[in-house]
Amino acid sequence: MRAVAVVPTYNEVLNIECLLRRLRDAEPGLEVLVVDDASTDGTAELVRKIGDELGAVELLERPGKLGLGSAYRDGFAWALEKGADVVVQIDADLSHDPADLAALLANVEHGADLAIGSRYVPGGATENWPFGRRWLSRWGNRYAAGLLGLAVNDATAGYRAYRADTLRRIDYQSVTADGYGFQIEMTHRVVRAGGKVVEFPIRFHDRGAGESKLSRGIVREAFGLVGRLWLEDRRGRRQRRRMYG
Repeated sequence: MRAVAVVPTYNEVLNIECLLRRLRDAEPGLEVLVVDDASTDGTAELVRKIGDELGAVELLERPGKLGLGSAYRDGFAWALEKGADVVVQIDADLSHDPADLAALLANVEHGADLAIGSRYVPGGATENWPFGRRWLSRWGNRYAAGLLGLAVNDATAGYRAYRADTLRRIDYQSVTADGYGFQIEMTHRVVRAGGKVVEFPIRFHDRGAGESKLSRGIVREAFGLVGRLWLEDRRGRRQRRRMYG
């Protein structure tokens, strides 16, 4: 099973070397694609240096800060073109433990279309987060799951693995959201396509170094997206009732 991890970066020079080395230690056969959005701190140069040493680390440089969702869409396209069977998402800031990769890959290998490293199932946790951010994340997920009927506890999770055939089936290229909204919309598409989603517990750590990319705009986008998807689902149900009585 050929697995490719897609790692979006913007100014992650303080974290990326440690992440790449830990990924290689955890899963020696894993291929890694770093998608860098014109970092100004030398991230891309360091990725090239570490890639030359470790091997199987590729760099996709983009001309500017084009957004997380866009980085994943480009990274998914690259991985699928290279023949990946499984595509992994993992953050560059050391908030996701590479030791959990084995569980991600095993869940896909055993039938999951989408495996999610979840903070909000028994055994999962968030560490070193302030109360406000923990509350926003927890209740944002409950809002998305309740309104959209997802039966997923952590739809905004960024540590996940997709079966390659599932990515092709859900037309991921037409997903336009970024940030948390991208994760929610991708989860929604897998569920609506009848895909099997498996969550397993992880301990989410606050970033290793550098500054968080979370902004009010990203939060607003996610909440607005959930409302839009709910309306689309409702229209779809009405159309099916008219067609089939």
